Order: sequence, then structure tokens, then C-alpha cells
Amino acid sequence: MSTQNPELDVTCNAEWQKHGQFFEYGSAVNPRMPRINIDVFPPSMHQIAESRIIPLELAHKLETSYSATGPNLMANFIHIAAGETLPTHCHASSQVFYVIRGEGFSLIEGSRLEWKTGDFFTLPSTGEISHHASKDSAFYWVNDQPLLDFLGVQPVRPRFRPLYFSREQLTSELEKVRQANEGKDKNRNGILLANPDCPQTKTLTHTMWSLYNLLPARSKQKAHRHNSIAMDFAVKATEGVYTMIGPDLDSDGNIINPIRADWVAGGAFVTPPGWWHSHHNESDEDAIVLPVQDAGLQTYMQTLDIQFARGY
Repeated sequence: MSTQNPELDVTCNAEWQKHGQFFEYGSAVNPRMPRINIDVFPPSMHQIAESRIIPLELAHKLETSYSATGPNLMANFIHIAAGETLPTHCHASSQVFYVIRGEGFSLIEGSRLEWKTGDFFTLPSTGEISHHASKDSAFYWVNDQPLLDFLGVQPVRPRFRPLYFSREQLTSELEKVRQANEGKDKNRNGILLANPDCPQTKTLTHTMWSLYNLLPARSKQKAHRHNSIAMDFAVKATEGVYTMIGPDLDSDGNIINPIRADWVAGGAFVTPPGWWHSHHNESDEDAIVLPVQDAGLQTYMQTLDIQFARGY
């Protein structure tokens, strides 16, 4: 039967069929994917004079056509000189900002958020944000734009409420955990930052997860692993603080042929998904690390699969 529009009389079957592909199951069920490595981003990247966003860009290694630090996350340093203003914008469903140093405020869709060194805030999808620095300032900024770029979508509505955690609040809550764990052999001494709008996953956003983790002086946190990638930021560290990372454990729960990633205050490093990692503090001062992961998404999918080395 002919339609009223003659252009619709031409079927698309042949055109759509000619590009289909077939693979024998065993040859393609576990395809080669770009390797996610341990990458280190030193604080010198944001210790500059110019006000600008500094992407922690690994798209060339991940073989993506869009900016990415991991398959689902984009991490950046931001530097804003004293007295200057810098806008940020991303088509992400989740984003977090940690204030590395400085003081100022941000204008976010009609609201003014004041911030200082050590503060942390998280936002859902927004328009452009205007950041104003009264002192020389720097942020650690992570968002999930690569996930949306991969899906080819734009956020249409906020999925959670914005949250602000002051430095004083983070310090106080971390001290409570420290006292509660005193004398106990705990794998982590940290506080998970959570949003009441994510009751199932108990995470910071519906896609992202973050831990404010204390590594006390002269201590070790034994190996564990998870399927989320970690964008680790060293909040506080001196020489002798590091993470050992590797894909396999020996029979005693030690990482085989590990790679060492030193914590440098103000710097960041990538911990690959599925790799074992242990934290070590051989100094006489406490250290703090702030990992940001795509674990909100992984938890919802029930694929996070956190595992601990023997003894836990």
C-alpha cells in the first residue's frame, strides 16, 4: 500500500542491513579495552599565575573523542588569581569541588556560596557557575561529563540537592571516627560523604562517591580493591606517605610487584579499577586523602564488589 508521502515508499532495510557485524562469541565477548593506568598529577599544575581550568586529561590513553580522566569521570584543577573571576560549565549530572587553597564565593543559579581552604561542595546539573576569589585560590573539580558524553545525553533535571561541607565539619566528623576506631585494626579511618537524596546507595550523588580518609602517622591501611576508578586527591601529606597499587595479591595478602604512588599535598593520582591498593604512612604526621569515584553508579548497578585482603 502506498503512503501519501512518496519519499516513504523507499524502504530502509538494505541500507540499515549492510553495516551490521558479526563476531564469534569467544573472539569478542571480552574485547580489548584501553588500559587504565596509574597517572599522577602534581600540585605544580595549579601553582601558576594565570586563572584557568587545568584538565587532568587522559582522553588520548582512554581513546575517547571527548575529554576524560576516567571512563565516567573528568577531573580538573582550577586556579583563580586573587581578585579575579572564573566561570565553569559542564553538561554533567554530578560535580564536586574541593577548595585546595584560598577564599571567595561562587554564584550558582541565584545562590551565593562562600568557601575557603578545606571546604567541599557538590552540585547537580547546573548552568554556568561564576567563581570569585578574594585570595589566590585553587579547586579540585571532578564531574561525570564523560559518562554523559559516552551515552550521548544531556542532563534534563537535578537528581539530588546541593551539599556544602565546611572544613570544620569535615575535621570534626573525622575526629569522631578516629576516636571510635582508636586501638582497632581498621582498613579505613574515614567518613563517607552522603546525600539524603541517594538513600539506596548512601553516596554523595547518584553517580559519584567520596571518602574523607585519615591515614594516621606511622600506620598502614591494608590492601583492598573495587570496580570503581578512584581519582585520589592528597589533602594532607608529607614525605613518606604513599599508596602501593597492583592487580594481584600473594597468599599472605600482599600486593605482587606493586607500583608506588606518593601522596603529595595538593596533587592527585588515578587508582585503576579492580586493582589492589594499600596506604602507607611512614611519617610522624597524619595524612588525609580524598578519593572521588564513580562508585555511586557502580553501587546502584551492584557491580562495585569491594574486596579486602586476608584478615578483614
